[in-house]
Parts: sequence; structure tokens; C-alpha cells
Amino acid sequence: MNLKLETPLSTHETKKLQVGDTVYLSGKIFTARDSAHKRIVEEGAPVNLKGEVIFHAGPIIRKLDDHYEMVAVGPTTSTRMNPYEPQVIRMGIGAIVGKGGMDEATSKALQETGTAYLTAVGGCAALYVKSVKKIRSVNWLDLGVPEAMWELEVHEFGPLIVTMDSQGRNLYDEVKKEA
Repeated sequence: MNLKLETPLSTHETKKLQVGDTVYLSGKIFTARDSAHKRIVEEGAPVNLKGEVIFHAGPIIRKLDDHYEMVAVGPTTSTRMNPYEPQVIRMGIGAIVGKGGMDEATSKALQETGTAYLTAVGGCAALYVKSVKKIRSVNWLDLGVPEAMWELEVHEFGPLIVTMDSQGRNLYDEVKKEA
């Protein structure tokens, strides 16, 4: 099924997502890699994460005189966030976007909270950046540009494929079993 969703996402919406659905997101999303996840867990999030989407990405950013411009943004390998993701999910996020899937502890947290993991295609940073309408803000720039938490305004960001859903299905595991 092809779905166009607006952020923040409701649990009612995310519980309906099933492995194989194609999703396009509009609204805001936040980039966060392992250093940002670690800080979220240790210090708390700099924003209210309720229903928000976290994108595992280290964007390429250009600083202009009075604002930032996104040059490219693609997914990074999500397994690096495994030590922190279950706790971050339990803070109320609506969905995760990344690549490569995540571990069993994360899958259990998705099921407990009704959250979904969406896969972005690696190598498509030039495609995904076209959906970014503007950079709204940045937190934790002291971590470095790729590790900072960027708030992006997006329109029909995708295509994203649901690969881990709140019913416990994991497309990565299913493909491994068939191989």
C-alpha cells in the first residue's frame, strides 16, 4: 500500500503500517546518529519527540550567511543505534527511518509502542534531498555536522519501505529465512 503521512505521526497511524507498505512523509523529521542517540538517552531530547520521526542520517550541510542549506541526505546504517534505540522509541517517537534494520530489542520496543521502522534506500541522498524544503533548526552542533540533530521540513519524503512493523514482522529476517 502507498501511504502519504503527515508528521507528527499518531500511534493509530503507525500501528496500521505493515511490512511492505511504501510511505511518503510530509512535515518535520529529525536526523540523529549514534552520538545524538547517546545524548538523548543520557541527557534527554532537546525537543518533544512525541510522534516525531528520527532519520538515521548524517547530512551534508552548507553554511550560508544567515542559514544552512542541505546538500545531500541519505540513510546511515541503523545497527549503530541499537544500544540506544529501544529507550528512544519508548520516548514516544512515531517512526524511525534508516537502512539495514535493527536488533531484536528494538523490534520488541516497536511492538510495545506501535512504532515502525522505515527503510530508506542507500545511495539516494541526491533524491531524498529534493524532498527537504528547509532546515528548521539544529541541536547539538557541538557533536559535528553529521552527528548534530537537524530538524528538517519535508514534503513527500520517500519512498520509504516499512521493513519492521509493530506486529513483529521484520522483512530483513524474512528474507534471511528464505535465502
